[in-house]
Amino acid sequence: MTNNKSLKIGIDIDGTVTDPSSIVPFLNRSFGKNLTLQDCFEYNLANVYGITDEEFTTWLLQNSQEVYSHSLLHGNASEILQNWHFTHELIYISARALEDMQVTKAWFAKHHIPYHHIDLVGSHDKVRAAKAWGIDLFMEDRLENALQLSSELNIPVLLFDTPYNQGELPSLVHRITNWNEAESFIRRLEVEHVLTLVEKQAL
Repeated sequence: MTNNKSLKIGIDIDGTVTDPSSIVPFLNRSFGKNLTLQDCFEYNLANVYGITDEEFTTWLLQNSQEVYSHSLLHGNASEILQNWHFTHELIYISARALEDMQVTKAWFAKHHIPYHHIDLVGSHDKVRAAKAWGIDLFMEDRLENALQLSSELNIPVLLFDTPYNQGELPSLVHRITNWNEAESFIRRLEVEHVLTLVEKQAL
């Protein structure tokens, strides 16, 4: 924790701040499918759509600007993030490429998403960035990331429930279904931190 009141919260963007279903209509249009989020049984959408990893990578490079510009907001993320912005440090760590910074900031502005830092690392390995930023808690939708972050950094991770991230979770990874549950978890952390400070002062 950075001080008595604030947490450094690491936040994924796609599927966490944006609605997890946002990319599906664009893939359907390009590959002649009529799938929904419920059909996305794994994070690797190349397997879901029956294409190669190379085809998906090429497609994303060609369509990322449109997808990121028109992604849907995930529930009431904006409202809760605005509340957190006053007391916590919000650090977005995303697999998006650095070239996507402009479209990312434009989407944030459009949906009133506050931030202190945006780190586009260009890969799914977020441990190095999270460690460098001193993250206290991370918010994710990718199971593999959640497991890696919690294990290597020994921090709690809030995993937004989706069809593609099912599986057994260790004690530090907490499955949530919406942003209200995230807010409740953060409140509990705040209370625990205050109680810890009081106990230390009493010694």
